[in-house]
Amino acid sequence: MSETKSWGLLAQYENPHAIYKAAEKVRDAGYQQWDACTPFPVHGLDKAMGAPPSKLPWIVLACGLSGSALMLLFETWAMGEAYPMIVGGKPLFSLPAFVPVWYEFTVLASCVAAFLGNWILNGLPRPHHPAFASKAFERVTDDKFFILIEAADPQFDLEKTKALLNESGATLVEELEP
Repeated sequence: MSETKSWGLLAQYENPHAIYKAAEKVRDAGYQQWDACTPFPVHGLDKAMGAPPSKLPWIVLACGLSGSALMLLFETWAMGEAYPMIVGGKPLFSLPAFVPVWYEFTVLASCVAAFLGNWILNGLPRPHHPAFASKAFERVTDDKFFILIEAADPQFDLEKTKALLNESGATLVEELEP
């Protein structure tokens, strides 16, 4: 590992094809702590990076099913035990009457899980990132593509990593300060 006090390296690419090929090279070199930043989604980039499938769908499913079960139990308890009330001659457990609230709570639990899970899994909010200090990185929301490799990566060696990024077609390689 390099002895410098840098956060890592930032490499700029001109088009989606270039960053796709560069991501494959970085992945094949064995780097683990790195990311790609693009102005729009690049089809297949997650596979080129070797990113594992997201855990978010499973989190949403678990929270949706849990919310659904809890709401049905709550409605059953409220109408059958806590406040038994016969409405319109219907039995205390009337599933069709429970469906609207039951369904809405399932959707609410799933939406809250998707929102919070997305934020937590992506490490948000993150008001400061070392790449924000780079003038070149400002174009990530416009028309440039970037790869960031952290110095904390076990494979990171400043000179070797710079050489790899230059060989991969980077138009700019910049060292980032923490």
